[in-house]
Amino acid sequence: MSDIRIHRDHSLGLKRARELAWTWAEQLEAKFGMDCTVLEGKTSDTVAFHRSGVKGELIVAADHFDLHAKLGLLLGAFKATIEGEIQRELDALLAAEQAPVSPPKATKKKPR
Repeated sequence: MSDIRIHRDHSLGLKRARELAWTWAEQLEAKFGMDCTVLEGKTSDTVAFHRSGVKGELIVAADHFDLHAKLGLLLGAFKATIEGEIQRELDALLAAEQAPVSPPKATKKKPR
């Protein structure tokens, strides 16, 4: 079995991190046919996911995500590809959240 471990720090807070994790879980279900279960806690949540050949969990905290997945024998051969795809999707979700917001355009006041 091959292990994948990914850690990402963030500053989203638990509420927003939880929302992103649910979005990520929905993407897993739709794109890869994963079965996902969310276990909510006071200080962190766990998104457990599995399908044939893959089993893992994403720990969702106010300041970080920790993902651990085990790949079966057949999928283990594609570990680098699978790990890269997970990293890209997680990074894309975080980047969209942490993108700077444009300041409002300054308006000129008309002289009186």
